[in-house]
Amino acid sequence: MLQNIRDNSQGWIAKIIIGVIIALLALTGFDAILTSTSNSQNAAEVNGAKIGLAELNREVETQRRQLLQQLGKDFDASQLNEGLLRNAALSGLIERKLLLQGAKAADFAFSQNALDQLILQTPEFQVDGRFDANRFDQVIAQMGYSRPQFRQMLEQEMLIGQLRAGLAGSGFATDREIGDFVRLERQTRDFSTLTLSADPARVTVGDEAVQAYYEEHASSYMTSEQLVVEYIELKRHAFFDQVEIRDKDLQALYQREIANLAEQRRAAHILLEVNDKLSEEQAKAKLEELKARIDKGEDFAALAKEFSQDPGSADKGGDLGYAGPDVYDPAFEKVLYSLKEGEVSSPVRSEFGWHLIKLLGVQAPEIPSFDTLKEKLVHELKAEQVEQAFVEASRDLENAAFEASDLSQPAQELGLQIKVTPPFGREGGEGLTANRQFVQTAFSPEVLEQGNNSSSIELDPDTVVVLRVKEHKKPEQIPFDQVAGKIREQLLKKHAAEEVRVRGEALLGELRQGHTPIDQAQQGEGWHVVEAAARNQEGIDPAILQSAFQMPKPAATDRPSFAGVALPNGDYVLIRLTGVSDPSDDLSEEEKGMYRRFLASRNGQQDFTAYRRQLQSTADIERF
Repeated sequence: MLQNIRDNSQGWIAKIIIGVIIALLALTGFDAILTSTSNSQNAAEVNGAKIGLAELNREVETQRRQLLQQLGKDFDASQLNEGLLRNAALSGLIERKLLLQGAKAADFAFSQNALDQLILQTPEFQVDGRFDANRFDQVIAQMGYSRPQFRQMLEQEMLIGQLRAGLAGSGFATDREIGDFVRLERQTRDFSTLTLSADPARVTVGDEAVQAYYEEHASSYMTSEQLVVEYIELKRHAFFDQVEIRDKDLQALYQREIANLAEQRRAAHILLEVNDKLSEEQAKAKLEELKARIDKGEDFAALAKEFSQDPGSADKGGDLGYAGPDVYDPAFEKVLYSLKEGEVSSPVRSEFGWHLIKLLGVQAPEIPSFDTLKEKLVHELKAEQVEQAFVEASRDLENAAFEASDLSQPAQELGLQIKVTPPFGREGGEGLTANRQFVQTAFSPEVLEQGNNSSSIELDPDTVVVLRVKEHKKPEQIPFDQVAGKIREQLLKKHAAEEVRVRGEALLGELRQGHTPIDQAQQGEGWHVVEAAARNQEGIDPAILQSAFQMPKPAATDRPSFAGVALPNGDYVLIRLTGVSDPSDDLSEEEKGMYRRFLASRNGQQDFTAYRRQLQSTADIERF
């Protein structure tokens, strides 16, 4: 048959088949190119909704920043695994997307007006107790958000929070569930323990066994590979003394600084939302009626408390506090800045509904003097020039190190000193050699094996180094004589633990059969009695306590249960359970309520977790 195929492969039928195959390959290849191109800016797709690379990168930076804050300023950021961090961030975004889809499917919503109030009342965005637009922009910029991006993120967080609260808050606990939990949680047990100590004196280890262990585990008894590294270090702060500032530049920066200070206006409003119960015309007419009442002398704040549909300000008489430009809806802000103090506007339409706006107060910006800002201005101007000088010097260092065969020439060209580290291994050392990026670069093939100068390494935003291996101390076998004592001690402990375990398990078997008088068998070692021990009893090894509460209830008072547990220190403990006591006191209503809230909360959290898993299992998720 194969020969027939070969013979016919030159015919017209074969050519047609080959043509069809080529066409199919071309089509599928073209489709793959289109698919690849269309997803080049996306990280994943969740039920048809895209997660962009920009969104993923921002989430990675957020998680990195949060980790660094939690771990402290001394933590080496280079120890963070970029791949794991990126996978964790993407998994979080996928789950977030699923929860948002779930919230929208359940018709959860969070109004834009409520979002405004949340932002205005957030302490992190306030200065001296009042919302500050500059502070707001500064904080969200540090988080990597623009204003629209932050509002979108905040709205999504509130929706997810509503969903979580809705599911977790629906948990409940029955009286029987409470009773069973309390019975187990408050249960006490009476037991005794007999400790069989692992005694290295009871066992022997011959020289042959020590030698055999050494040979079998020879790779464990090696000196660590170590490097001595020479390096050049470039520090940003070293450039500050080299920068000179002109007075006219300081004055220009001062004028720009004070020009950005904006007037703050304190607004109050009455909001009526347009919906299926209140039309555009009705809302406007109602506000015109309220405006007429205000013009006749009625109190604006009282009417706001009665009629305003803004939950964040109605109880405060519609007071929104002080805010600067670019905070409110453009239509709202335009009218606000046209009012005189104490004046009330006509009805104003914004994207949130219809408003009456009252200007409660105007606060002129406080203009600081030049002298109070001079130190800050000098630092800012120097920082700009230092940044440029530092970047240029870092680039010169990179180029010089690449072109040179050692560090002498780069050090001489840049006026830097060559420094040398103490020996350190792959696990790092102290000071500079504790930095994972520094260590990884030193042990990289380009530097260690090929003997090259490294490329420049940014240890932190203010420090750049270039390094070179000066000395490479390879691992060597540690002589047997130097580790024989340690091996013997290790084997003695291991054999002693095994000997006492075997002895303990044999005694446990005899105890369960009721054959062995334990006191005689242990040559005087006695039982330690523990009465009415709780699950969280202090002073008892957790392994013993856990084992005691896992044992079956004794069949009778004179027929105890027995168990054994090996401890990490090598000892073996026999446990004799003699009694199990359930709580007899009835719970007070306050106690029952406490347990009910705890179990309901736990059950609700479990329900929410199950809901998340269900979303994951039924979703169409594709990672690119």
